[in-house]
Amino acid sequence: MFAQIRPAFVLLTLLSLITGLAYPLAITGVAQLAMPYQANGSIISNGGAVGSALIGQNFTSSKYFHGRPSATSATDPNDDTKTVDAPYNAANSAASNLGPTSQKLLDRVKVDVDALHLPGPVAADAVTTSASGLDPDISPANALAQVEAVAKARGIPAQKVQAVLAQNTHLSAVGLFGEPRVNVLMLNLALDAL
Repeated sequence: MFAQIRPAFVLLTLLSLITGLAYPLAITGVAQLAMPYQANGSIISNGGAVGSALIGQNFTSSKYFHGRPSATSATDPNDDTKTVDAPYNAANSAASNLGPTSQKLLDRVKVDVDALHLPGPVAADAVTTSASGLDPDISPANALAQVEAVAKARGIPAQKVQAVLAQNTHLSAVGLFGEPRVNVLMLNLALDAL
């Protein structure tokens, strides 16, 4: 019997070392050499780490552009059997999983649309969460809708805010892949640098 178990144990150990140790170390090494900024989390510094270009943040001040709503949550500190909303909680990335016919989703979106007080159409990403709940980008339409409020809160002309927005709008890759987008953290940092 040991003659049959021994090869299985040796193979299990060998494959565990290859796939659980050697391969991850090799990929980590290649990533550190080929693209260290991305491999280390795309950390943005401004006199110290202020965030990641890949993970959204919850900006609450009216002088900042706001990202998409976030559906992430955390354990309720008062009752560990429940959860509470924790926007942009990278430790608990998840979507709301509410479908387009969900009454709960429709009610939340209606409340969010009404709270924006916009005269015209509202950009979809202003009131809907992303799949991860951590999306750092918004659409140019969503950002344009926020220009007047941000300019007023900062006490600067809206044209100046629009110019910074234009500089921070990234077009789709090679003109083919993806939609134009604005990284909210980078835009807010550019505004702070004015």
